[in-house]
Amino acid sequence: MRLPRPVTLAGAGALVVALLPALPAAAADPRTVTVTAGRSVYAAAEGSRVPVDLAVSTSDGRPLAAPVTVRWATGAGTATPGVDYAAASGALTFPAGTPSGATRPVEVAVRADGAAETAETVPLTLAADGATVAARPTVVVAAHGLPYLDPRLPVRRRVADLLGRMTLAEKIGQMTQAERAAVVDDPTAVARWQLGSVLSGGGSTPASNTPAAWVEMVNGLQAQALGTRLQIPLIYGIDAVHGHGNVVGATVFPHNVGLGATRDPKLVERVGHATAAEVRATGIPWNFAPCLCVSRDERWGRSYESFGEDPALVVSMETVIDGLQGRPGRLDDDDRVLATAKHYAGDGDTDYDEAVAAANEGKPWWEQKYPIDQGVTVTDREHFARVDLTPYLPAVRAHRVGSVMPSFSSVDWTEDGLGNPTKMHAHRELITDVLKGRLGFDGFLVSDWEGIHQIPDPAEPTNGGLTAYKVRVGVNAGTDMFMEPYNAEQFEQLLLAEVTAGRVPMARIDDAVRRILTKKFELGLFEHPYASADNVDQVGSAAHRAIGREAVAKSQVLLKNSGRALPLRRDAALYVAGRNADDLGNQAGGWTVTWQGVSGADAVPGTSVLDGIRQVAPGARITYSADASAPTDGADVGVVVVGETPYAEGYGDVGGPECGWCSAPQQEEKSLRLQPADRAVVDKVCAALPTCVVLVVSGRPQVLTDQLGEIDALVASWLPGSEGAGVADVLFGRRPFTGRLPVSWPRDETQVPVNVGDADYRPLFPFGWGLRTDPSRDRLAAVAVDRPQVRAALAGPNWNADGSLRDAPRVLDRLGRQLGADHRDAPLVEAILGVARDAAQAAVVRGSAPANWAALIADADHAQLTGDPVRAFTLLARVAA
Repeated sequence: MRLPRPVTLAGAGALVVALLPALPAAAADPRTVTVTAGRSVYAAAEGSRVPVDLAVSTSDGRPLAAPVTVRWATGAGTATPGVDYAAASGALTFPAGTPSGATRPVEVAVRADGAAETAETVPLTLAADGATVAARPTVVVAAHGLPYLDPRLPVRRRVADLLGRMTLAEKIGQMTQAERAAVVDDPTAVARWQLGSVLSGGGSTPASNTPAAWVEMVNGLQAQALGTRLQIPLIYGIDAVHGHGNVVGATVFPHNVGLGATRDPKLVERVGHATAAEVRATGIPWNFAPCLCVSRDERWGRSYESFGEDPALVVSMETVIDGLQGRPGRLDDDDRVLATAKHYAGDGDTDYDEAVAAANEGKPWWEQKYPIDQGVTVTDREHFARVDLTPYLPAVRAHRVGSVMPSFSSVDWTEDGLGNPTKMHAHRELITDVLKGRLGFDGFLVSDWEGIHQIPDPAEPTNGGLTAYKVRVGVNAGTDMFMEPYNAEQFEQLLLAEVTAGRVPMARIDDAVRRILTKKFELGLFEHPYASADNVDQVGSAAHRAIGREAVAKSQVLLKNSGRALPLRRDAALYVAGRNADDLGNQAGGWTVTWQGVSGADAVPGTSVLDGIRQVAPGARITYSADASAPTDGADVGVVVVGETPYAEGYGDVGGPECGWCSAPQQEEKSLRLQPADRAVVDKVCAALPTCVVLVVSGRPQVLTDQLGEIDALVASWLPGSEGAGVADVLFGRRPFTGRLPVSWPRDETQVPVNVGDADYRPLFPFGWGLRTDPSRDRLAAVAVDRPQVRAALAGPNWNADGSLRDAPRVLDRLGRQLGADHRDAPLVEAILGVARDAAQAAVVRGSAPANWAALIADADHAQLTGDPVRAFTLLARVAA
């Protein structure tokens, strides 16, 4: 239930009231005729003549049976007749036979008085004979001549001028964000509540989910914002976490865990740019991405949103921010968006609650709780700074990320005893003192979905909704904009009362609004508030899909390759099996079209792994059987594609609730082990065929240690998205396998959590592991010019005919000397460490590596990521020796 609006907000200005159209009429008789305006708001500049379209329509779609006369007149708004506009009235008639939907204009003449002023309204009154009037339009005379509207002035001065003109109610409106579903049926709520922002949650789309429909919807809501006194534009936001996944037809890129496997910051920047171009093309200037969480426990259902378990890897992937935002000062480009670093901080490092998981057993899904998502990070300050805060310093200082989203999780400092966690949305020390203070963040913070609702209210401990206490604590902690999807009006009322009572300082309100307005100016929204539909062809374009395909190929991690099972011959006789071979929904994962994603071959437009195999190897003889029920006769190689079904936050937690409203395949219990049916398909195909290749399409590692012996080649495919041909590219050698594990692959479930740097580190495959299928020698030869030690290392006797190492000690000795002299040459470092890593992994496969080989390989990858290639080489050489 929404509370009545206080008088102070109701009287915020006659402008808002004047501009609101009447509520739609009640459901009409099937043969009714309706008169409406083409738009509810018509913008007008001083001295212009504004055509206002009036439309007539019949409920059965047939032409008018009788004439309809519409009488119109300029009414009483905030503009002054005779000064701001010429009062006028008239009548127009739609004759019998007029087609339904026909429009005719009437004209309002706006005068130029030369005075600088805020926006003013000229509502039109309408009456009709023989028809019902459904909506009445308002002409808004644009604000003009004021400093904040002058693009020649510095942003800081424009912000200061605008802030000085705003009422408290208008400021609070700027701090409020509602869900589109809360306003789309009555867009005038945008003006009534003076909203600063609207968002689309996962699956919240226009009725026609096309790029053009998105532009139309966003512009319709923007028109309401521009009908207010100061005409402060909305900033629309969306979760485009792996491409513009809410929009059908968009390029769906690999989730972050796959991008982390590429170890390619430049590619990740291109992915960010392509995503930004598609998001902005649909009229949206703000993306709630990237997630900079450091995933330390794969039982967490959001672990695939992390680039990896090592903060140094996450930092290296922050080039995605540059791709989204572009160069500093270029946010107003039509292919860039405001990025959001989330979830600040510690969301990937929360403790798994075994008691909650145990209590969930046997309960219906709606009574179960999340055992790790939105949990508590129990830690000391040193660990929190080293692991959880580390990604935010470069995000703020080097990449100038424009917005930050606090985490749902809590922090419980071990230094002051356990049992007193603080919700991140209430954590003034970490938000204001650390992020805004010590790190120097000058953008704005937006809460997560109803984030402050989770702040415990001592006076109402069982109240899961909004209270004055929660609003006060959230605002005073330092969050600037509040995502209140369906409670926007209540939030505004509560905050107004808290400020009026002196419990929230006016300085805190001004700080929040100043930060929000600054980004709106930098995005160019004041100069170009309306989105153009000219770039909708960017959505799902061939160029972006090519980037996606490249990212998929580079994200594939080859974990095992006995007998050089891969790459496959393009004329091979293949038996393709597994439920994820031809399921684009499973392949894309969560946050795709809907919040939790959806299983199904036609979930999104794109190319499945099976489609990709057929495309890349048209000469192959292919038998496909999802459940391996078809005979395997005649096949030489089995390609089994198994893994997970889609999930997102909470419902992806191992031991957590299943998504009861999702598609049937998604309702399976979440696990770190392959599902029984998947295991059965692997066993059946691998037993029947001489060569067996298994691809795991999943958001996290899947334990299959006991089946590893029957598998010839094992690939971690992650969640590749819409471009499954990228998987086929590496399977058939069009591109080499180059990916490396962004997380440790556990030996068994009890080993989790297992992370690089652990004291007892013995996973099945370590962080940084990834076999390659391109010859080491070729990569080394590419950097040999003018490097005598490299040329000496390339001597023929040191190598086998296939380009693999024959004499590792001799070659590594030469390369170590060269690296010591040229350790700042990035291509050289990458080539030398690649040879050393190949040699180390070959020693592991042969069984000649030392017992602590997993820790040495993982530590080497960490050393490389932290800028210590000499140490990385030394560690790898110890394994290879």
